[in-house]
Amino acid sequence: MADKMEENGELKIKKKGSSLIAKGLSLSVLTLFSRILGLVREMTKANFLGTSNLSDAFGIAFMVPNLFRRLFAENSISVAFIPTFKGYLEESGTEEGKKNAQNFISATFTLITFCVVLFVTLGIIFTPQILKIFFPESQAAGVEAANEAVILTRIMFPYLAVISVAAFFQGILNALKIFSPSGFTPILFNSIVVALTYILAPHTENPARAMSIGVITGGTVQCLFQLPFVLKNKWRITFTSLKKAFTNPGTRKVLALIGPTIIGMAGYQINDIASSALATRAGEGIVSSLQYSLRLQELILGICAVTIGTVILPDLTGYAKREEWSPFNTLLTQSIKIMALISIPITFYSLVMGKDIIALVFASGRFDENSTLLTQGVFNFHIAGLFFIAVNRIISQSFYAQSDTKSPTIAGLINFGVNISLALVLVGSLAGRGIALALTAASFVNTVVLLIFLRRTPTIDVKNVVKSSLFYSVRLAVMSVAAAVPVYFLREPLEKIFSGHSRIISYGIPVAATAFVFGITGLFLLFITKDPILKAVINKIRKR
Repeated sequence: MADKMEENGELKIKKKGSSLIAKGLSLSVLTLFSRILGLVREMTKANFLGTSNLSDAFGIAFMVPNLFRRLFAENSISVAFIPTFKGYLEESGTEEGKKNAQNFISATFTLITFCVVLFVTLGIIFTPQILKIFFPESQAAGVEAANEAVILTRIMFPYLAVISVAAFFQGILNALKIFSPSGFTPILFNSIVVALTYILAPHTENPARAMSIGVITGGTVQCLFQLPFVLKNKWRITFTSLKKAFTNPGTRKVLALIGPTIIGMAGYQINDIASSALATRAGEGIVSSLQYSLRLQELILGICAVTIGTVILPDLTGYAKREEWSPFNTLLTQSIKIMALISIPITFYSLVMGKDIIALVFASGRFDENSTLLTQGVFNFHIAGLFFIAVNRIISQSFYAQSDTKSPTIAGLINFGVNISLALVLVGSLAGRGIALALTAASFVNTVVLLIFLRRTPTIDVKNVVKSSLFYSVRLAVMSVAAAVPVYFLREPLEKIFSGHSRIISYGIPVAATAFVFGITGLFLLFITKDPILKAVINKIRKR
């Protein structure tokens, strides 16, 4: 009898792992497409703005509402709303339970709407004061960029309101394990931004304003697109009184959860603020080069860490509530390994082919050779920290699933201290590269701190998770180095053969050819070493 129960348990874990891979593959397709379009958006920005002061102004202006979005909207939804709503869903089988869940949704919607409208109004009023953090008044070029940034920020600040509501809708759908609509909305957003930039650029004061109009329009569509899917699942989006919104047991629990998390996330956001402030003082184009580099990094993060993190949070939360710690540990370990399988090989390939990738993606219009070299220097240091940033996002979910927001908060504050200290030291000699190196080093420290905190949780077998994941990651790193060797020797001959042609030929063919060689070599090494994740993917494809 015990053996049978153990077999059933193992079967359940295997099915869950298979389900994770299936969901991850499905969501990864949408996320990959959206990240590619995000890259197209940055290519559009590079074409119209390059690494000029106007580009820096737009980058800062877009960053301001985005910082608050990450601080209040996305973070609150992922670590507080979803686990709380998940609890309501488990009790929604009765009429009373369904009513309580609906009241929670109405109270949360009212609270979010009230807070973001108030915050956006104040933000628009005090935009000039906010931007003084980034632009030194002593520099004439800085004053010109600051004046334009004020206009651009005021155009885009309402983006915070619409994207906060969009994140709320996404939280409802993700708690219901519905991922595709929310995965598709960034595709709409990026498509609209790119299209309106080309359409409106000839008719506005400058291309940055056209792109800003695209941002607020795309954010609005991103919000409205998800609403029908929420309504289809028989959840009403209605307002309630502010008194009921603030006194609802669910919203009070959400506020209690996000309080310490906001402090931790504030550390991350202050990192960005301080880094951007340092970058504007380091020279023209430094802010833009950092943002172009981070866009390439986010393309990979969107495929692995964000996708897997979104998929596993509801399941981890369910396991934690039912105190099923064996499948919890298995899912956490498997998620880290899936992320490593994607991020580590791409990191090594990007280190070898970084310049060609940047030139292929961005080199057009006002993005010249100097812009390419500036961005490459930053990118080499950014991509080296990809694995640690991705791991941090995965590990953090194990805390949030247990309603533990304090541990990631403390880790975030430590990350902030390390990053800012190193950035202040390194920016003088390395400029943008120093800021990127500081972020990578701080991300590594953050990983170590999170794992130390995870050891305090007796329900998590940290030793086994770390041992299994570390062994797998080291093996992947060795295989990635082996796969990168032929790429290193092929790069220069291919560049010489195809130089002097159009950008697509000069850089596209070497990138495509070396990527093919790297991919085939890597897959061969995974196959002969009988990689379990590759095997699971092959089995899934065969069944379809």
